[in-house]
Amino acid sequence: MLELLICSLVTILPDYLYRRYVQGKRFGKEITFFSIWYELRWGITGCLMLTVSLITMIFYFHPSTSSATLYFRTVPILPEGSGRVAEVNVKFTQAVKKGDVLFTLDASKQQAAYETAKRKVAEVDAMMQTAEADVIKAEAQVGEAKANYQQAKDELEVKSELQRRNPGIVPQRDIEKLQVLVDQRQSGIDAANAAKQSASLQISTLLPAQKASAVAALDQAQVDLDKTIIRAGVDGRVEQFLLRPGDLVAQIMRPAGILIPAEAGRSVLQAGFGQIEAQVMKTGMVAEATCMSKPWVIIPMVITTVQDYIAAGQFRSGEQLLDAQNAVRPGTILAFLEPLYKGGLDGVTPGSSCIVNAYTSNHEEILAKGTSTSRKIALHVVDGVGLVHALLLRIQALLLPIKTLVLSGH
Repeated sequence: MLELLICSLVTILPDYLYRRYVQGKRFGKEITFFSIWYELRWGITGCLMLTVSLITMIFYFHPSTSSATLYFRTVPILPEGSGRVAEVNVKFTQAVKKGDVLFTLDASKQQAAYETAKRKVAEVDAMMQTAEADVIKAEAQVGEAKANYQQAKDELEVKSELQRRNPGIVPQRDIEKLQVLVDQRQSGIDAANAAKQSASLQISTLLPAQKASAVAALDQAQVDLDKTIIRAGVDGRVEQFLLRPGDLVAQIMRPAGILIPAEAGRSVLQAGFGQIEAQVMKTGMVAEATCMSKPWVIIPMVITTVQDYIAAGQFRSGEQLLDAQNAVRPGTILAFLEPLYKGGLDGVTPGSSCIVNAYTSNHEEILAKGTSTSRKIALHVVDGVGLVHALLLRIQALLLPIKTLVLSGH
């Protein structure tokens, strides 16, 4: 309607003024409803053509959308396992810091496993002390075996010397018995050394490995025990937290509530523009927005990212072939916008519905040396009609509270 009124100012109105004051025709006599088409046919036709051209130019080069909002991510509050709630530490809605305990699960099973692993570590420590005592005992046995061996060897040498000096003075049988005793005592030394080495290996290799396994089991039990204490992963606010002691929570079926990060939806606005505007949507375009949660305020913004893909074309591999006619609704070009000035989105509630206008700028091309005069004029016109769209946005901002009340049924 506004475009039609603007176009009529340079088409229908001059035509009427010419016929009224130059030709002397009067509305209601020479100019009637029956003759108005014939009298003002050039003005009406020009007005309609100019209106269509203006609307096309405005909405193509300066796209607008009401599909804009401040999306924010939510973090589901879920345990890594499942169990019954033992204690709840937060209310239905409450601000929390990273690391704050939200609730705890029944940890009797995990506590028992932790105590068992702890006792296993203590048991291995006791075995290491016993092994150290065994090493001392084996060392003593080695010394005893060496002394017995030396005694038997000395006695064998004495009797062998006597037999050499006076053959027959010592029975050959006694010398053979002493030789067997020396060999036996040597075997005793080898057995004692083997027992000492076995005890030493237990201290240096076996028991440390057993202790490492026991400590790892203790750490695993501690991890399982810590999993029964559910903490906030980020700073934010807990919402719709209806969990109570005795409730059953599971990782898949029963989330406990929702945690909304503190800065979620506070800095970036997402807007979906029509596919026909894909050629003019560029990063760095200046835009304006007005939101229902902050009416009568125009927020200067800038487009920081334009998504290269349209969501309507995505698919997952399945059992059925794709049929293009199933994509009934055309997708939009998703653009990310940030405030042009710091604090621009202050007061805008995350999730609020907004209206966004983006404006094409041809300033650099106009100043370029190779641009022709006719193209410069055309680009000036394109940039100038953005003023009409900006005016439309301000009218929408004024009417937005009324629209909100009507939609809410008041």
